[in-house]
Amino acid sequence: MNVDSELTKQAIENQKEDILIVDDTAENLRLLSSFLVNEGYNVRKALTGQMALTAMDTLLPDLILLDIMMPVMDGYQVCEKLKSNPKTAEIPVIFLSALNDAFDKVKAFTVGGADYITKPFQSEEVLARVRIQLALKAAKQQNQKLNAELEARVKERTYQLQAVIEELKREIQERKLLQTKLLNMALHDSLTGLPNRAFFMEQLVELLKVAQENIDYQFAVLFLDCDRFKVINDSLGHLVGDELLIALTHRLKSILTSENTIARFGGDEFAILLKQIDNINNVTQVADQILKAFSFPFQLKRNEVFINASIGVALGNYSYEQAEHILRDADTAMYRAKTLGKGQYHVFDPTMHAAAMQALQLENDLRKAIQQKEFVVHYQPIISLCTGKINGFEALVRWQHPTRGIVPPALFIPLAEETGLINSIGKIVLSQACHQVQQWHQEKLIDESIFMSVNISAKQFAQLDIVEQIDQIMAETQINPQNLKLEITESAFINNAQSAKAILQELRQRRIQLSIDDFGTGYSSLSYLHNFPVDTLKIDQSFVSKLDGTLESLGLIPAIKKIAETMKMSVVAEGIETEKQLAQLRELKCEFGQGYLFAKPLPEKEATELLAASPKW
Repeated sequence: MNVDSELTKQAIENQKEDILIVDDTAENLRLLSSFLVNEGYNVRKALTGQMALTAMDTLLPDLILLDIMMPVMDGYQVCEKLKSNPKTAEIPVIFLSALNDAFDKVKAFTVGGADYITKPFQSEEVLARVRIQLALKAAKQQNQKLNAELEARVKERTYQLQAVIEELKREIQERKLLQTKLLNMALHDSLTGLPNRAFFMEQLVELLKVAQENIDYQFAVLFLDCDRFKVINDSLGHLVGDELLIALTHRLKSILTSENTIARFGGDEFAILLKQIDNINNVTQVADQILKAFSFPFQLKRNEVFINASIGVALGNYSYEQAEHILRDADTAMYRAKTLGKGQYHVFDPTMHAAAMQALQLENDLRKAIQQKEFVVHYQPIISLCTGKINGFEALVRWQHPTRGIVPPALFIPLAEETGLINSIGKIVLSQACHQVQQWHQEKLIDESIFMSVNISAKQFAQLDIVEQIDQIMAETQINPQNLKLEITESAFINNAQSAKAILQELRQRRIQLSIDDFGTGYSSLSYLHNFPVDTLKIDQSFVSKLDGTLESLGLIPAIKKIAETMKMSVVAEGIETEKQLAQLRELKCEFGQGYLFAKPLPEKEATELLAASPKW
């Protein structure tokens, strides 16, 4: 609070434009604050929505950069509170979020957001949009000031009516020129000179009115996103990236007529408005022309660059009620084009909207599930193939939905990964699993020879405080570290091997066991096995399911077993369902196995009963 007070004092003294950044990720706050301060702005920071609202009591900022996904109070809620308060309602809010779905963007503008930037953000884009919003605000304040001055002068100089009229004419003309200049800045992209989102939306609204008055009138929106633009920016630099965007603009202008509108929405996103079409073929021909034009290299000052694009197409007609819905559908179709392989176009189909709505509902339910503690853990026994006895358990999350019942992990885990909710879910599973180990110890059902395997997702593993999270849970439960085995997929090591190695070494120092999950299905590089302290390799069930008693069905399993022996690691075979599979794995001297042949994942009570029965297979 002392730091913010000092910043507030400095802002008043220096009369700098004041920006409040609200983000629960410290690294994002640091990055945004650093380059905005370098640009001459005064910057304040808040880690939560409540801190942001409290900061308003000290000094109202000129602009707010607001993250969406925050605990307790998300960005949408913060924005709604700001817009409902007359003191803060006029402060422009730019949303910053990793959520890139059209519905998230629509919601951001619905609650009063002025703009929306998708993470990972580019500093140039953030700065450009900040300048635009501050320019708009300055223009509004300037207008208010000019209006006040005009009224005062009229009252003062009533006796000099003719002179006042002439003065007013001059000032009005100047004001119009200023407004025209500021409006042009506010409605156009400073880099390419193209219209921006605001201008495009005005055009779209007008066309929709025409279509609603004439049911035969049709138009189209093309939403274009460059594929791999970030790679070019990261490898060749932002100046080359800007040069490429300008070249892209010239190429698009060469294809389209002046009757149509091309707009840049920020970053590498462009939107095209075809104002009158006869049928879908007119639109697909334009999309084909764009893709063909992008197949040729872009000759920049010092580089020759190849880049393609994904295009989403939405046909506009009288059936649409809001212009935003047309843009949303084009954006949805663009993402489908990317999913289908990039470098192509896709025409929006209403079923895509239904699927997106279902995904949105599932995401909302998933967020509620975390708050309402709807996740439970089931435990699948891991059997020693040598003794036939239980040697451990794998903790597997299950979602007990209040109306849908048990939701299969295959339906919600990918969505949790995409939205970042997997971090909260993973922490819940680890905590419940460790508490279960503690309970079994108290009941004298296990000793240090029984381990509990818990999956750690790649995103969860990438958290800066992952080791601290594990330490906290282990301190709460007071379990023996040897009873815990963390299962990590190979993809967690790929992006940042040095960081991964350091984390694994910290975990090894705590005597926590480590396992590579689904070994053989991903990158499977032997180099990381040499570098990383790993205890166990898990053979994916896709290999085990092919075992039928013949040598030909063994596939890569003998090789994986040999690698494990060489590296002094144990092997766990997943998905054992038949006696033949079990027999072949025992012949290969696989140490451990799990699967429906032994038991399916069991609720806490049934798993405890199975453990107490001490079965042998």
